[in-house]
Amino acid sequence: MKQPSRRSRNTAKLCGILDHQLGLYALAASAAGVSVLALGSPAQARIVFTPAHIRLHPNHKLVLDLNHDGIRDFELIDTGSRTNDSLAIKPLRKGNAVALGSANCNPSVGVGAFKAGVPIGKGQTFANNVYCMAQYIGADGGSLGPWAGGVKNRFLGLQFMIKGKKHFGWARISVTPAPYTATLSGYAYETVANKPIIAGKTRDAEEVATIPAKDEQASLGVLAMGSSRLSIWRRDEVVTGTAA
Repeated sequence: MKQPSRRSRNTAKLCGILDHQLGLYALAASAAGVSVLALGSPAQARIVFTPAHIRLHPNHKLVLDLNHDGIRDFELIDTGSRTNDSLAIKPLRKGNAVALGSANCNPSVGVGAFKAGVPIGKGQTFANNVYCMAQYIGADGGSLGPWAGGVKNRFLGLQFMIKGKKHFGWARISVTPAPYTATLSGYAYETVANKPIIAGKTRDAEEVATIPAKDEQASLGVLAMGSSRLSIWRRDEVVTGTAA
């Protein structure tokens, strides 16, 4: 009977080693609670946050492009005179809208000034006209609207369209008493269509596999060392609060 050649024996031995390493690889991945595909690709962003520090003075306008696609989504309008002042927001595209609040302007319901932690896109009423944030009417009329009297770090609830699909976002704004000066300190939107976004939240809570460092590439050898070599982290930012 012909004996296996030395080359055949070495090939069989190598296959056995590879089978063993693959088994350890699968065991390590299973112990870490992730799939092979998850290890091979970074997590996709869900919330896109843009920090800002832009001051809007009376008789000026400020345009918001939430997703930086070159299309104007909303316009903040600050008007002032000796007797009347107003701060308003105007949706610029069909399908765009703002979440309304509980305090009235004159004569319409004002735009909501939400606190951090409020879900935007769930439970709010959205409107697509020009709506009042704050309004001051002479010495006797006083200040009206959710943003009047001076507020700090409150949130606009925004609904806007991306490629024909509805998305939700927020803009963080502080407003001085009349004559109104508004300061935009950041804005964000949810990349998943129709998914609510939490006011003030700058990233989604997602459990994903980390990308290995240069000195610890995701090779069979590293994965075979066990689940202790696989890092899993949770991206989460907890924000609580209630609507104004």
